[in-house]
Amino acid sequence: MRPLVRGSFRWQLCRSGGSFNPANNFGTISRFHSVNCNAKAFVADNQKEKSVLVSGDMLPSGVPKDSLSNMLVDTFGRFHTYLRISLMERCNLRCQYCMPADGVDLTPNPKLLTHSEIVRLANLFVTAGVDKIRLTGGEPTIRKDLEDICLQLSQLEGLKTLAMTTNGITLARKLVRLKDCGLNLVNISLDTLVPAKFEFMTRRKGHERVMESIDAAIDLGYNPVKVNCVVMRGFNDDEICDFVEMTREKPINVRFIEFMPFDGNVWNVKKLVPYKEMLDIVVKRFTGLQRILDHPTETAKNFRIDGHQGTVSFITSMTEHFCAGCNRLRLLADGNFKVCLFGPSEVSLRAPLRRGAGDDELREIIQCAVRRKKASHAGIFDLAKTPNRPMIHIGG
Repeated sequence: MRPLVRGSFRWQLCRSGGSFNPANNFGTISRFHSVNCNAKAFVADNQKEKSVLVSGDMLPSGVPKDSLSNMLVDTFGRFHTYLRISLMERCNLRCQYCMPADGVDLTPNPKLLTHSEIVRLANLFVTAGVDKIRLTGGEPTIRKDLEDICLQLSQLEGLKTLAMTTNGITLARKLVRLKDCGLNLVNISLDTLVPAKFEFMTRRKGHERVMESIDAAIDLGYNPVKVNCVVMRGFNDDEICDFVEMTREKPINVRFIEFMPFDGNVWNVKKLVPYKEMLDIVVKRFTGLQRILDHPTETAKNFRIDGHQGTVSFITSMTEHFCAGCNRLRLLADGNFKVCLFGPSEVSLRAPLRRGAGDDELREIIQCAVRRKKASHAGIFDLAKTPNRPMIHIGG
């Protein structure tokens, strides 16, 4: 890959904090929003943030050992080895925290990444050091070429994990084939164990099918099956212990996620149930709770309970952010590249791809965006005011 040349357009663009969009001649510059650390005011304890610094000998074999030249290393030394790919924006549910009540405008199909474009871009990331890819949506299981995408991605040399996050509505009948195509990790979203509440939250029926998908994944040997639960005060905070109880007999990892603000989901801090409060609820009900040592880039705080087959985790994006150890990047269904879930800035990879850009040019665009990644997100209250897409556009 050619280095960024001092004084060149892309060099100036990176320094200015802009995003590069080659769709319009030489592109347009959109300012990156500044980042504050106001979330620290909500940290319940004084634990120091984890920081993952990179040296050349930490990079996988085949990856350039000069970490500063690697397109996946940002200016804070974070090496990004995890790529989340949104396959589509459409979904067969209408979850209130994901989609605005009046719906969203979907990107026309011709402007979505094709099967071959997804694989080509994914290969660029994997050859640079990405070893985990997660497929998201919308709802990835309703994409007709999902099996082919899984098969080709799973064959990329250097990729260790191919995961998928799904709502589970249609998963049970497709999972055998998806596993044969190389899918080796599954997250299933489920926010309530009460069918009536499920229908209220998702604006659709289907609770029983989600439960069937969880059992199907267990039967096929996925271990653990991860169950994502967004906790919202007044809706499902009374079910925390019921979810934990599921781990007694099932090899699942229940992941309680703090409610996060996105465009159109009517986020309110009063709906947020902080991690410490959720943990207190669990501690009061269950004995033998033990902390599991986390990986430096882990987003969750993980626990096991004596006598339980499964585990419990808390994803604390709002009250105890994990930005210092972030190793995640996002490729959206429309081909935009996003370096931070909460950041408003995106850069198009689809446009240069379709005008015939070579791999070196694509790597430079990716590198420029990664180098502009901020140290942390904007903070709990600033995030609610920061323009961003609805979650259904970004990918769960």
